[in-house]
Amino acid sequence: MIWKFFKTKWQSGIASFCSLILLFGLVVAPLRVQAASKPINAKAAVMIDQKTGQVLYAQNAEKLLPVASVTKILTLLVIEDDIAHHRLSWDQKIKIDHQVAKLSNDWRFSNVELDEGQSYTVKALVESMMIVSADGSAEALALASAGSTKAFNHKMQKMAQKAGVTDAKIYNMIGLSNGELGKYGIKGVNKDAENLFTATDMAKISAYLLNHYPDVTNLTKQKFVTFKIAEGREYQMVNINAMLPQNGVAAKNGEIDGLKTGLTDKAGNCFVGSGTFSGRRVITVVLHANGQFNNQFTQTQKMIDIVQNRSQPVTVNNINQLSKSVSHIKVAHGKNQHQVSVKLKPTVVWVPKTMVNQKHWPAKITLRQNIDSIAHRKVRAPVKQGERLGTVDLQLKGMPTMKLPIYATQNVAKRGLF
Repeated sequence: MIWKFFKTKWQSGIASFCSLILLFGLVVAPLRVQAASKPINAKAAVMIDQKTGQVLYAQNAEKLLPVASVTKILTLLVIEDDIAHHRLSWDQKIKIDHQVAKLSNDWRFSNVELDEGQSYTVKALVESMMIVSADGSAEALALASAGSTKAFNHKMQKMAQKAGVTDAKIYNMIGLSNGELGKYGIKGVNKDAENLFTATDMAKISAYLLNHYPDVTNLTKQKFVTFKIAEGREYQMVNINAMLPQNGVAAKNGEIDGLKTGLTDKAGNCFVGSGTFSGRRVITVVLHANGQFNNQFTQTQKMIDIVQNRSQPVTVNNINQLSKSVSHIKVAHGKNQHQVSVKLKPTVVWVPKTMVNQKHWPAKITLRQNIDSIAHRKVRAPVKQGERLGTVDLQLKGMPTMKLPIYATQNVAKRGLF
């Protein structure tokens, strides 16, 4: 009991000191935004528009890498899905077993103290998992959701697939190595195995989470939250996202309100951010930032600056804003008609500033792979009005291709044999 008393006091003191660090930037290195021509100083990075998925910046974004506690974004997605389908509830209490309590009190990991036999609400555990990256809390949530690490991994894989991720290597809900989970590690898997995702994977998962559960930011933007360990014992949690407003390395020319940091020896310093810039909500991912402590935030700001300096969001309302060649598609075997006009739904697209006033933006049509086409240049009649025929691919200078769905504006009947 004496140890627990002093430990709680020590945690409280650390929390207060961290508050000063984040609020005033006392020991956090200031942001030094480098020239836009230089790459992001990290193993991988990507920035996307959350709503449309448009890739605004990409660097080594398809390479599988360890991501440490950034994994907990996917863990949260599973828990949110459980709550939405009434398998869990925010007020539901989860009782802590011996192994989870042991992990939560291991000084090597990020944690809030969880007492064996004590019960905590799903909400409190989620807050501690996302705000101070509590590993024990993530483990407790996963076991309450699925009963075992292996079963929860299966749920994580299913949710990742829904988000469009199929290549990830998932071993646990935390982002630690398999061996570090002790009893709850997966048998038959190397003890050094860690979760592997690409930067694009993490961007897709984060966008899926926020598109389906936008209230997540109400949780992740909290700077200070009190965690009740037990009666008479509390821990003041300080959000470790240093890019939140008014912090020492707060985002510039916009605002960050989430999501998650990560750090292991293999993964290095990682950060997935979510926030609003140029009037659009974006997702940023930096994996294994090189250099000094907190450089993941420096590199995130640098990436945001690159995107904002070279491009701006513009609404594409009409197909006529694009190359003339994409306004129609040739039709084979049409009755009295050899082409069909197409349209697109109004969509916001980030466009290079040098092209904003250009009359027609370069684009080409890609027909759906499963559509009945001839040499990928024509569609066979009949064609139905409103049918999705493929995409118009915007080829904007210096930016990855942006694909916009296109639809037939009219019916085209098939001609008879005679």
